[in-house]
Amino acid sequence: MISVVIITKNEAHAIADCLQSVAWADEVIVVDSGSTDDTIKICEQFGAKVTVTDSWPGFGQQKNHAIALATKSWVLSIDADERVTPELQQEIQQAIKSDAKASYRMPRSSSYCGQFIQHSGWSPDYVTRLFRRGYAQFSNDLVHERILPEDTTLTLTSPLLHISYINLEEVLDKINRYSTDGATMSLSQGKTATLGKAIRHGTWAFIRTYFIRLGFLDGKMGFVLAISNAETTYYRYLKLSLLIQEHKRKSSIK
Repeated sequence: MISVVIITKNEAHAIADCLQSVAWADEVIVVDSGSTDDTIKICEQFGAKVTVTDSWPGFGQQKNHAIALATKSWVLSIDADERVTPELQQEIQQAIKSDAKASYRMPRSSSYCGQFIQHSGWSPDYVTRLFRRGYAQFSNDLVHERILPEDTTLTLTSPLLHISYINLEEVLDKINRYSTDGATMSLSQGKTATLGKAIRHGTWAFIRTYFIRLGFLDGKMGFVLAISNAETTYYRYLKLSLLIQEHKRKSSIK
């Protein structure tokens, strides 16, 4: 009755806990982007149906690929670093008894370097992840993809756990990857950037996270999170400005 879909790449450190939390599902679909660790082996040990892709089209298209492989009436899309709590499981199982074509959003409780964040724009963090197959899909965005439902969106109350950013090494890695993907997507959308714009937007990201969204109430990690948000934003605009320069240079050579 329900398919769980997950996209992965080198998630051996997290995927077992994720799969254990959805062991009750009728089907688990994993689309892997060429893991070089034990991700695929672990997924197969849990009975997941694994498909390996050679290319990386971006988060949105990859998740839609996973959805297309699902065969059950309902789909729950989660990430490898997310966990379905027993309370959320019960709510989901009750929701899918309905014949409705609605999608469902749920609050997400996220940790940052071992601390669950209560402010900083991370809480409440509602994400739409449960929907009847054929009545919703992800946007095709390279990063920061979102569900596009065709009908009403209802709300569940139990949280989806998000064990994100285990340590600062992971923070720095994601700052680099997300800012690169964000810059590439912005270039395709015809957006512009300069060094000044990168500085302004990066500064504003810190102010918004730490002061307006009360990140200072999250203590030391609230400050660290605000800095990392600022860095991601700064580098996204800076990389976009460099991509624009490179594009102009290549155009002038032709």
